[in-house]
Amino acid sequence: MTIKDLAAQTGYSVGTVSRVLNNQPNVSEKARKAILDAAHACNFQLNTNAQQLKQQRSHNILALVKGSSNQLFSSLVEAIQQRVAGSPYHLVVDYLDEDSNEVLRAVQLCREKKPLGLLFLGGNRQNFLADFDRVDIPCVLITSSGADLPFANLASVCCDEDQSVKQAINQLIRMGHRRIAVIGGHLDRSDTARRRFEGCLAAFRENGVSFNLDRDYATARFSYEAGYRAAQELVQRGASHTAIFCIADVMAMGAIRALTDCGLRVPEDVSVVGFDGLPIGEFIVPRLATISQSVELMAQRSVELLRSIIEGGDSCVHEIIPTNIEWRESVQAI
Repeated sequence: MTIKDLAAQTGYSVGTVSRVLNNQPNVSEKARKAILDAAHACNFQLNTNAQQLKQQRSHNILALVKGSSNQLFSSLVEAIQQRVAGSPYHLVVDYLDEDSNEVLRAVQLCREKKPLGLLFLGGNRQNFLADFDRVDIPCVLITSSGADLPFANLASVCCDEDQSVKQAINQLIRMGHRRIAVIGGHLDRSDTARRRFEGCLAAFRENGVSFNLDRDYATARFSYEAGYRAAQELVQRGASHTAIFCIADVMAMGAIRALTDCGLRVPEDVSVVGFDGLPIGEFIVPRLATISQSVELMAQRSVELLRSIIEGGDSCVHEIIPTNIEWRESVQAI
């Protein structure tokens, strides 16, 4: 019998079983007793040679952040740090490019730093399907859902992105906008870009609004500069859009600057809507209309979930947090 067999029998994660068998802390007495009783009943013998070779895990919690220019993630990291401060844990933050493989990076860092748990800020479904079974510690995926991924040690906290976007686009259409462009990420690399774009398409289909990917979609990274270039590209195509939905506030703010530089007025000529609810959106001119999600609540629930799994052996769950559409000065009816 292996540790994985014992985990399957008791219903606890491999990481929890390993901590009990190695007499490590941060395991509830209930979990410890159940695992030890099961091990005794099965006459389970720990491989002492492997035990001696294995380094003891640190008290680190690792946060893997996809993209150094993503302002939402920067705010999330700050909020997470506030919640980890004063706890028994030390937060280690690692940044990687938004197009990099976060799961392979996690595998490497788990081997090097021996964290007790891991927070993924952003993730790609295909990366998880390909390699996440190599990660055996409790993890929480933030801003993306892991509900349809087959991993017992993966929880998630996110908002209902496609439905939130659908509601916002429906409202734009009710305001009279039917020539709507979208500035988004690489649809084959970013789950966030894909889900938010699916919300747009659902609204277009329900309202009979024409959308042509080559004409009406501009690809951008999660940055002000990329949003600026994408909006310039849309203007150069000459499609005369009356509204632009950007899948992130940083893209939207870059787009507003580009439209202004092209001689267009926001919102008189083109309305602009973002997603994330970054505080800076309230202080630009015009104030940015956006789909707002609570950074504080997302950070709070992510840390609470991870600690409950690490300390109590709780099952992983997948939570949806609410959003709110803030209709501000960058949008008007036509």
